[in-house]
Amino acid sequence: MKKFVILIPVYNDWTSVFILLKNIDLYVSKWDAEVSVLIVNDASTETRPKNEIIYKNIKSVKLINMKNNKGHARCNAAGLKFLYNKEYFDYVILMDADGEDRPEELTLLFNKSKENPLKIVTANRVKRSEGVFFKFLYQCHKILTYVSTGKLIKFGNYSCLPKQAVSKLIKDASTWSSFSGSVTKNFPDRIATPSIRGKRYHGPSQMNFINLLIHSFSIIGVFKKSLLVRSILFLIFYMFFIYQNLSIISLIPVAAIMIFLFFVYKISLRENINELNSSLENINNIETLK
Repeated sequence: MKKFVILIPVYNDWTSVFILLKNIDLYVSKWDAEVSVLIVNDASTETRPKNEIIYKNIKSVKLINMKNNKGHARCNAAGLKFLYNKEYFDYVILMDADGEDRPEELTLLFNKSKENPLKIVTANRVKRSEGVFFKFLYQCHKILTYVSTGKLIKFGNYSCLPKQAVSKLIKDASTWSSFSGSVTKNFPDRIATPSIRGKRYHGPSQMNFINLLIHSFSIIGVFKKSLLVRSILFLIFYMFFIYQNLSIISLIPVAAIMIFLFFVYKISLRENINELNSSLENINNIETLK
């Protein structure tokens, strides 16, 4: 029997986590597999309430507490590192805690992984639940990453990874900065399943324009060599075919490209294989909730 571990990073949103655990326990009831959960607490400042849920289908729930707040992507990377070094598993499913990764779709990932046991299965968004303005911003994000990298990335964290894939990801510094970017770079031959963005269980979304922009830059930073080539080609095209006379206005596109490159490369410095390798040292303690 295969062992699946569901990896969930959380920062303060304990209400959502326990709702999600209850739903996971419901939706994995018919799996012919052993299911466990690993929660990565990103140094939450709010006290975790006592867990009084009795799980029928989840074998175990463990919680690792980070000493310092590292952010969502780094919690995923640290969780993968912990599982690979400390736990036995065959597959890892990454989920956000807030309900936007719908537990109803877990079985889709499970079935696809059974059909394609050696490939990563990603939950590709086909429908979103946010307002019109955020949907517009998200489309801008997708266009920006595609123009900059040549990669159309339709998935976030929600995915199923075989152990061989985890082994490769924890050796790549880009996993420390952007999970979806690292997966796209390292595993072009992926399997996808459709996914609808769910509604949050509790509280407002923490994603705003600035965070979305940083998210875009983090993905683009994984492909910074491709970005540099594309930027040079654009500047050559601009200088030879569009640029006509020297003026401040004519230099705006050049300045915009330079500023864009600066911020992407600054964000890309978050990639750090030494921090990824030492991420287990940032774990304060491990708790068993079940």
